[in-house]
Amino acid sequence: MNKEKYLERFNAALIQENFLQNLAELQSLHMQNIPFENLDVIRKTPIYLNIENIYDKIVNHHRGGYCYELNGLFHWLLKQLNFDAKLISATVQKPDGTWSKADTHAAILVKLDTLYLVDAGFGDSTISPIPIGGERHTDHSGTYRVEKADELFYDLIREKDDTEKLLYRFATTEKQLADFHEGCVFNQVSKNSPFTHDDLITRTTADGRITLSGHQLTRSENGNKEKIELSSADKKRVLKEEFGIDWDALGK
Repeated sequence: MNKEKYLERFNAALIQENFLQNLAELQSLHMQNIPFENLDVIRKTPIYLNIENIYDKIVNHHRGGYCYELNGLFHWLLKQLNFDAKLISATVQKPDGTWSKADTHAAILVKLDTLYLVDAGFGDSTISPIPIGGERHTDHSGTYRVEKADELFYDLIREKDDTEKLLYRFATTEKQLADFHEGCVFNQVSKNSPFTHDDLITRTTADGRITLSGHQLTRSENGNKEKIELSSADKKRVLKEEFGIDWDALGK
């Protein structure tokens, strides 16, 4: 495993100082160049929480992954770059207000002048570190803040179009990648997992987001959204041109 090769994978340079702006640039570039995707889940290709396997998939085979892979490998990189970083678990709130299976999302906390929530593996979400303390941060996907829910838990909240949405709840207890084994299996095989129904691949862009869901391509730019239905041939082309993934190399 080579941190320089990993940085090259998402067009980032080796940083010299562990400042907030350096961390923010790494997260933004990571989310622009390494997509969130469930293509292995749909093809029933097992995903193992082995950091060497994840590195091989994302760096050597130019793939993306879901939260355990993206945040697991990004956490490894941050540690290699001497950031004070740790993995944490979170529980996602569904659009209907109910909760997903507890502690099945992996995210990262980084300690700088204060604690920051860093998440390169939550799909359509913030592209920047969010301070743990209520301060708001705005980017093209919305305005975000982290609020204390009680003595143990914090909530990540997004404000968009005059509405608020609680995205997930987390504690600051450090986790190891292996602690997410049960969640990783659940999200690969359960019909209640949001990732077992159809292809989903998404990445942020400089001014929006591009998402392929099934055969529908959604492109958001500067607040404008366009949806296009794709043929199978178009889907393969988009997968390669927009996400750098070769359909024929996926198998099955």
